[in-house]
Amino acid sequence: MKIVTVIRQVPDAEARVRLEDGEVALSGAAWVLDGMDEYGVEQALRMRDDGLDAEIVAVALGPERTEEALRTALAMGADRARLLVSDEALDPLAVAVRLAEVVRDEQADLVFVGGKQADWDSASLGPALAEALGWPLSDWTTALTLEDGAVRTEHDADVGTETLLLPLPAVVSTQQGLNEPRYPTLPNIMKAKRKETRIEPAEGSASAVRTVGRTMSQRDRLGRVLDGDPVEAASEVARYLREAGR
Repeated sequence: MKIVTVIRQVPDAEARVRLEDGEVALSGAAWVLDGMDEYGVEQALRMRDDGLDAEIVAVALGPERTEEALRTALAMGADRARLLVSDEALDPLAVAVRLAEVVRDEQADLVFVGGKQADWDSASLGPALAEALGWPLSDWTTALTLEDGAVRTEHDADVGTETLLLPLPAVVSTQQGLNEPRYPTLPNIMKAKRKETRIEPAEGSASAVRTVGRTMSQRDRLGRVLDGDPVEAASEVARYLREAGR
């Protein structure tokens, strides 16, 4: 079985950001593997740990620095990686179309993708990739087991939790609760340096979306600090919210 796990490299959410000319400045920012994508890598590894004969391929589309995130996936235990290099700010549909070509080329049986992309603040990549491939999708998945030629999942839905049975090949979007991602060990970090990473241009990925304007909202902070007894401080906060009409 071949499992493709799609990853993205995003700014570290715990790092400080600064504004330049009304926009977030990313120069000098720390870049990391998207936390949502870690669940997909971990799930593939757990399936193999449980005895599944599987090759795990980490795939990413982005600038050359994205190789660092791929190295993290390799250090976690993925077998090899592919990076489609593009410096263009592509929308999820354009990314999905190009990734679908790689998935077909790999002849994958199962694809994991993060349920939400931290940099886009979007949950559209998983559905877009499933549509581009013409495969069934289980989104926001919290449990997964393989059956004969199919995958049984539990996922969050508007009505609560649904159980789905998807024929393979399929796309599964992952989220917190599916598993607890492992930390790369030092031996695996060293091994990752020797694993294959195929780097190629992301041809034919032109975005269908063009940004024609952008505004940034900003609110003044009240700047008040309440000291003293917690009960009195809570009462003061409640009083302020009532007066402010909140």
